[in-house]
Amino acid sequence: MKKTQSGFDAQIAAAPAYARPILLKLRALFHKAYPGIEETAKWGHLTFEHKGLVAGMAAHKEHVRFGFWKAKLIAGAPGTLKPSATATDYGVMKLKSVSDLPPDKVLTALIKRAIELNEKGIKTPRPKPAAPRPELEVPGYFAAALNKAPRAKKAFDAFSYSNRKDYIEWLTEAKQEATRQKRLATALEWLAEGKPRNWKYM
Repeated sequence: MKKTQSGFDAQIAAAPAYARPILLKLRALFHKAYPGIEETAKWGHLTFEHKGLVAGMAAHKEHVRFGFWKAKLIAGAPGTLKPSATATDYGVMKLKSVSDLPPDKVLTALIKRAIELNEKGIKTPRPKPAAPRPELEVPGYFAAALNKAPRAKKAFDAFSYSNRKDYIEWLTEAKQEATRQKRLATALEWLAEGKPRNWKYM
């Protein structure tokens, strides 16, 4: 039984003329591949659901954006099916005409694979958390100078990791003591004004 939504009809009717045949074609393929597919609307996209999101499509001024929710898992399935020439992967198809779509047989297989993943409760793996950044080591002479300059210290402590790192590296890369002292004085001046190391280029 088809589970269509009147909102789909309205959005397709309101889409640019070039986009309507693409949207209608995709819609027909989803219902042919799985008659029980549900139509919903999320984030301004026309979406297809079955035990979770399956795919979505949206008409823009010059192209229709279409993709599968679990694109990476689908593309990595046994007997991988290649996307159309207009896409870098199944998550970012940009279609300007029906001819940009892969063959019906290919799309139908992708739809069935996407539905199968949802039915089996297979989820897209979450990316591994980034390794924690090493703790910044503030040189003793810099720490001592900051302690004597409250405004500069307050700004330094409030800066992002990268901004603090910029100052530390600038000072520690000085090869001569005179250069280091000159940079230290400048750093304290800029910090007192709340300026990051590379403020001139921002």
